Amino acid sequence: MTHQTLRSVIKAADRAISAEDFDSLMDFYAEDATLVVKPGMTVKGKARIKEAFEAIAEHFKHRLTVRQGEMEVMEGADTALVIMKSFLDTVDADGWDLTLVRRASYVFKRSEGGRWLCTVDNSYGTDLLDA
Repeated sequence: MTHQTLRSVIKAADRAISAEDFDSLMDFYAEDATLVVKPGMTVKGKARIKEAFEAIAEHFKHRLTVRQGEMEVMEGADTALVIMKSFLDTVDADGWDLTLVRRASYVFKRSEGGRWLCTVDNSYGTDLLDA
């Protein structure tokens, strides 16, 4: 059941990113969450994460759609590690359609209210090791 619940949570977050609804997106994060913005750059806390997503939208010229691929969930002690393929659909500098594929990793913690909140958002996954 956790697998389907987290798939739904991530899918809703992806819709919020694609719609640039960053206020709603912050509902998916823990207060002290960490986001890997790019290799070598992380931000912590909802306010900084929101600012980062606004900058990411600008970087992609407001033409970013995020969707999910294969997903694996490992759960223990109210914590879940999610590894998955993420697809970032956008356009390149010449206006051609472009899909970036990432092998992302996320850490979620179940809150006292039972909701899963993202504590670590790393869309680069193990590619960080090559940076």
